[in-house]
Amino acid sequence: MTQMPATATATTTGNPTIERSRGLLQGLGAYGLWGILPLYFLTIAAASPLEIVASRILFSLVFCAILLSVSRNWNSFFELGRDRRAMLRLTLASLLIAANWLTYTYAVLNGHAVEASLGYFINPLVSVALGVVFLKEKLRRLQWVALGFGLAAVIALTFAYGNVPYIALVLAFSFGFYGFVKNRVGRTASALTSLSMETAILTIPALGFMLWLVLSNKDTVLSSGAGHFWLLAASGIVTAVPLLLFGAAARRLPLTTLGTLQFLAPILQFIIGLTVFREPMPPERLMGFSLVWVAVILLSIDMARVPRRLAPIKVG
Repeated sequence: MTQMPATATATTTGNPTIERSRGLLQGLGAYGLWGILPLYFLTIAAASPLEIVASRILFSLVFCAILLSVSRNWNSFFELGRDRRAMLRLTLASLLIAANWLTYTYAVLNGHAVEASLGYFINPLVSVALGVVFLKEKLRRLQWVALGFGLAAVIALTFAYGNVPYIALVLAFSFGFYGFVKNRVGRTASALTSLSMETAILTIPALGFMLWLVLSNKDTVLSSGAGHFWLLAASGIVTAVPLLLFGAAARRLPLTTLGTLQFLAPILQFIIGLTVFREPMPPERLMGFSLVWVAVILLSIDMARVPRRLAPIKVG
């Protein structure tokens, strides 16, 4: 998300209003699909989190291979494979996203969907903190206040849950570092070639695990019927389509709009956790979530104000 320029309309052609409308629909589609992902996991709950993630990796690679063929991007994929520095960073990125997927899948299937949504509410705060620690960025006043509310929320929720909200923190930091590493890759790779390479890197362990499951008769992908197989196979589409929609939206929308849209996903996850999964929300937890929402609102206000401040500045 951090790779997108402050204004995207300059890179597109056609009517700016139409392009912005398309971008808005694509952004809503991407974050909306990510938001209802827990409902998809309900349909494949017979599988373990490890089997779901392994299937997601393998079927995503198949889907990406089809897209690479249709878009004729295999040369870009192989060129990326020859870039040693980019490959090192993508290897790290693949491990981080695998950890994120596994944690999220475990959370949804084990009664922690609401806590998982907390992780994605916290994620923008983690991204800001990473910028300070690793890029020596200076925070504006509202960003400091937002971080303060975020820290207060984690402390409040630690008391509310009776322990540190590890799932939320693992999701927030794994995805935060994932975005940070992908940002370091820069423009070396497109969204499609990058995702294809990340899934290719994870293919050997994922394939090995799936073969072990099948040989030991512990799998569900082949033993639970054709319907379950095709639902697991759909994980490739479920993974790639939102990413492609996001990439298209990122070329058409300002960073502030895209940054605000990102909160649609955890809002939907939060609602699904309460209404579909019937997870409890006692007052003390609601207070902790409220502190997070205040932090989110402050960050959104800050994002909306910054472009106007920086508009007269020209680089290069």
